[in-house]
Amino acid sequence: MNTEQDQIKAPPTLAATSPRPAWMTDELIGQWCAWVHRVETRQERGALEPVTAVAPYDLSPIAPVPACAPEDVESAAAMARAAQREWMRTPLSRRSDIVLAFHDLLLERQDQVLDLIQWETGKARYHAWQEVAQIAAIARHYARRARRYLTVRHVRGMVPGLTKVKELRVPKGVVGVISPWNYPLYLGVGDVLPALLAGNAVVSKADSQTALTLLWARTLLAEAGLPADLWRIVAGDGAVVGTAVVDAVDFVCFTGSTATGRTVAARAARRLVGSSLELGGKNPLIVRADADIAAAAAGTVVAAFANTGQMCIHIERVYVHEKVYDAFRDELLRATKALRLGRSYDYSADIGSLVSPAQLAAVEGHVDDAVAKGATVLAGGRARPDIGPLFYEPTILEGVTPEMAVWETETFGPVISLYPCATDNEALGLANQGTYGLSASIWSRNTREADRMAGLIRAGSVNINDGAAAAAGSIEAGMGGMGDSGLGRRHGADGIRKYTESQTVAVQRLMPLGPSPKQSVESFVRRTNGQLALLRRLRVR
Repeated sequence: MNTEQDQIKAPPTLAATSPRPAWMTDELIGQWCAWVHRVETRQERGALEPVTAVAPYDLSPIAPVPACAPEDVESAAAMARAAQREWMRTPLSRRSDIVLAFHDLLLERQDQVLDLIQWETGKARYHAWQEVAQIAAIARHYARRARRYLTVRHVRGMVPGLTKVKELRVPKGVVGVISPWNYPLYLGVGDVLPALLAGNAVVSKADSQTALTLLWARTLLAEAGLPADLWRIVAGDGAVVGTAVVDAVDFVCFTGSTATGRTVAARAARRLVGSSLELGGKNPLIVRADADIAAAAAGTVVAAFANTGQMCIHIERVYVHEKVYDAFRDELLRATKALRLGRSYDYSADIGSLVSPAQLAAVEGHVDDAVAKGATVLAGGRARPDIGPLFYEPTILEGVTPEMAVWETETFGPVISLYPCATDNEALGLANQGTYGLSASIWSRNTREADRMAGLIRAGSVNINDGAAAAAGSIEAGMGGMGDSGLGRRHGADGIRKYTESQTVAVQRLMPLGPSPKQSVESFVRRTNGQLALLRRLRVR
């Protein structure tokens, strides 16, 4: 570490609390775990070892969750498929009522799931609450807009007036959802709700670190009126259980690493099954010379360090115009040093823990590698075991070069790198480096110019004068990546239509499409050619 780093005050420590909330009894956890699908003859084959995660706040065991085998997944999919046949005939109004009832229960009991998310992930409470807010918005949006997104579309037939054509949206059948640990409620449930509203059944693979959050949500949806077999949950080793899910369903929704996403997509493609993938990112932020420096610095802190940097759309690369570089750097350091690290089941901490020893090692590895190769640590750069075993200070690096791992490899932690740029074009070129294309941010008082620049950035979402939340929180707009950041979109029309197939129904009336019994083929062709030429002259589409 350089001498400047030693002069930076560490963020204040907050009092630790018990890692397990008192209300979370073994009996209650057992009720949630009952939703894990297992074949009843499991005892005859020998029980699998349960999955037991550790609490990030103190590395104590959380709770054992039953583990599944491939035959459990097959059984879950079969039960879901049987239930889906009835569900697809259930009026959309009834499906929407169930989702809205879930919305209300979620808001009413949010303190429970906030505790649970914090216990399993170690994140700050505000970042846990953001998951609740996002799911409430998704539930309300799709419950109210599903009919519009899925409505029958009447189109012009081959022979106007004689050919009547409509395009329907029919459910895929059984959707498999494989979700990660970093947003267990948002990513675990946010893709399930539109799939259900579109008339599908769902089999979810719960992440081993955060299975209880998903099981809590399943319990709540049951209380809201969702049939028991319509959403089945399986748990266990990802390579075994996740693979079995991909092999058993009619569409796969996966959120996770690019490497695993490629495997999922390839395996689904062998069965000609579609997939939607939100994968990794190395997201850039550009600060133009005319930016509001205080606002840009504050927005960068949020976009970089929210959820302790463990989110796919968080900022890792910051390109600053050289005219404002020093001023921006100073303001960014001030805002970063003001952050409060802590493990507390209230809103007193700004930044929580990393989720696992492996995640801490990855973050330390990137920072240590950068420092060893000449980078400068402006803030952070060290673990904080005095707060908790997996805490790491929000870190700002300067002087990062291509030979360092942090240059283009996703860190997925509270680490950003600063780079000065001479022009907007240089910043755009650097922002587009690499193979990812998930999210980006531009800060400028000239929003028209920023909007022009946004169209030149290879990213699924570009936020202007916001780090990431403006696009991600706009549920009516699609969210997803380009390049190695994935395929497909969640949110918006695509977020529900991807769970359906397009079916065309055409009704032909009065006369056939072809020569009549009294007409020769040659005369039919000549007449039709004349009609086609006339339509071209009339500019008929």
